[in-house]
Amino acid sequence: MDFDFLKYVDQKKSPGSNREEKTGFGEYAFSGDIRVLRQLDRAKPVRLVAESAVRFWKSFEKNELLGRGVRISRRQFPSLYETVLECAETLDIPPPTVYVQQNPHLNAGTYGTDEESFIIITSSLIDRFQDAELKFVIGHECGHIQNNHVVYRTAAEFLKSGVINLVKWAVVPATMALNAWSRRGEITCDRAGMLCAESEEAAVNAMLRLALGSKKLFEELDVDEYLNQLDDVQDGVGRFKEYFQSHPYLPKRIQALKLFAQSEYYRNLIGERGGKPLDEVDREIEKLVKVM
Repeated sequence: MDFDFLKYVDQKKSPGSNREEKTGFGEYAFSGDIRVLRQLDRAKPVRLVAESAVRFWKSFEKNELLGRGVRISRRQFPSLYETVLECAETLDIPPPTVYVQQNPHLNAGTYGTDEESFIIITSSLIDRFQDAELKFVIGHECGHIQNNHVVYRTAAEFLKSGVINLVKWAVVPATMALNAWSRRGEITCDRAGMLCAESEEAAVNAMLRLALGSKKLFEELDVDEYLNQLDDVQDGVGRFKEYFQSHPYLPKRIQALKLFAQSEYYRNLIGERGGKPLDEVDREIEKLVKVM
């Protein structure tokens, strides 16, 4: 597998905005994601771990993941398939392969390689989410595909699945680097999800449902009160535990989405005027997602 990521990005140029032509990413992509992802490719420990993780995934984990899922199509869950098509059209990517997997946990994930990627969504998530919220989730996962996240996302997912023994000396620095990137990559994909859902409210509600896991409690949740927890998340020695997380703490993700919703880029897409330049919004979000 060719892990010359910058070369791959150059080859991945597609018609569209100037930013997309220059980077190979969606024009909405968080600049911190792009910057750190390029740095990953220059880090030898990360490349070694990514190569080993993908080999491990293809040899041992792929069949198990797919064997427990049902692939959607025009004939199999057609309404869900239509949602996938709509998200792919919004982001201007080929329709991805999507599987539904029986699981009580509310979750979705994207796995594979640049050439062979797929999305898995748990049945419990589909049952509990409204249509626009589900579109946010699917759009988020499509964002991983559009923005060249799949190889490193797969590597991060399977670092603790036995592959670490192959490159033990590289695991700690690679894990820290992958987590630092992954937290920023989630910001990009939350934006992709909101673009597909065409609703800030649906995007925020989807993440809050993931946070709670309870349909009953969700009806009584106060979003503003929940976001007040952000100050507590930012303070204290305990915040350093986020270094070992692949996702930013949820209050940070929601606040980052709200900042993106105020951008000139997003407001223009929904037919409104005004807003902050996207670069300015990105600088605010970078301060938000940094652990220290």
